[in-house]
Amino acid sequence: MIKLENIHKSFGTQDVLKGISLDIPEQGILVVVGKSGEGKSVLLKTIIGLLKPEKGRVIVDGSDIAQMKRNELFETRKKFGMLFQGAALFDSLSVEENLGLALKEHTGLSIAEIKEQVSEKLSMVGLEDIQKLYPSELSGGMKKRVGLARALMMNPRYMLFDEPTTGLDPVMARSIDKLITETTRHEGMTSIVVTHDMTTAFSVGSTIAMLANGYIEFTGNPGQFRESDNAAVKEFISSVTNN
Repeated sequence: MIKLENIHKSFGTQDVLKGISLDIPEQGILVVVGKSGEGKSVLLKTIIGLLKPEKGRVIVDGSDIAQMKRNELFETRKKFGMLFQGAALFDSLSVEENLGLALKEHTGLSIAEIKEQVSEKLSMVGLEDIQKLYPSELSGGMKKRVGLARALMMNPRYMLFDEPTTGLDPVMARSIDKLITETTRHEGMTSIVVTHDMTTAFSVGSTIAMLANGYIEFTGNPGQFRESDNAAVKEFISSVTNN
């Protein structure tokens, strides 16, 4: 499981995370919400070890990421998949090459076996026969799905989603929400979703945590979040609804 203990992270004189403590529910979907600039993406990058906290511990399966040596951190990251906000596909590589890259670098699979794995993962996200296409030939929704397929290639135990529905029309956004829920359940993963989209939060989240002013202001299920008397939660819901 993943456990955050008193995480502090700053950039220069700006304190972003001021003491975050959070238990990530195993084989569920934790949604982290909050206003822009509150540090949601910083939190994700800290969990995966891309950023190192000045204080606190990030415990993954009993080990503190912040104290790991480079090779230990590298091995731990293999447990994670990440869908970046912009999908982060390599423009010069085809869909097949984007998906197969990790398997080519980190496994002893043959080319034929890699192609089979690529087809399987694309099928999981509802895409067929696009292996030879390049990112420039894909729609925004297709890029998100290809990004998710790539994140699943190493069969991760943990999946991180950074604003998975940003830039998508409502129909495609709801399709991605369904995909997140179904993939998490089917693969038995633990997922963490950072989003400002409250439809996504209520649709996919088994637990919602709200980040505000560098702290976790609220943690609970979607129903508890809707009905919370917490002033910061009520203000956030109101601002999102009015927009």
